[in-house]
Amino acid sequence: MILPVVMGLIQAAPALIGLFDGGDESTVGKVARVAADVAKNVTGSSDEGAALQALQANPELMLEYQRQTAQRAISLYQEETKRLQAINETIRTESTSSDPYVRRMRPTMGYALILSWTMIMAAIVFVIVTDAGAASSVIVAIADLSMMWSVALSVLGLYVYKRSEDKKPPSEQGYSALAGLLRKVTGRP
Repeated sequence: MILPVVMGLIQAAPALIGLFDGGDESTVGKVARVAADVAKNVTGSSDEGAALQALQANPELMLEYQRQTAQRAISLYQEETKRLQAINETIRTESTSSDPYVRRMRPTMGYALILSWTMIMAAIVFVIVTDAGAASSVIVAIADLSMMWSVALSVLGLYVYKRSEDKKPPSEQGYSALAGLLRKVTGRP
């Protein structure tokens, strides 16, 4: 959760606001740390509240803060661009592979997980219905697999979410709730 003081620091640095578009919690935390660190560095303050007050009281410090946050924002954008280029290259390599299995690996993984999950759930229901006495031991055995299933289903969920995001029109991509809130607060489109 972002403190109001840190939100004030972010609002004072327009270059940082754009980093929230489509940002997950790690991006939000990274942007908040950049805002706080730069503000404390520029003002020489030991906490964010004092840094925000110093910035608001001194236009020269505010300009320096905005300059330094813009430089840090550029670095963050460059990091994100490199990450996206690596992902893009991986997907392009997969999609242009002459091996049909490599081209279809991701959907195959999804279908295999769905089939496995359905079979296990059907088996559990079957055991509960036909042999109620064995149901508790089957449920305990399935609970032991929860870590494996949570990882596999998380991967599948991320794949489905990102594919759904890719299919949205460009005007709707990357708008998180926080980005929408920031647009309302700052009046930016």
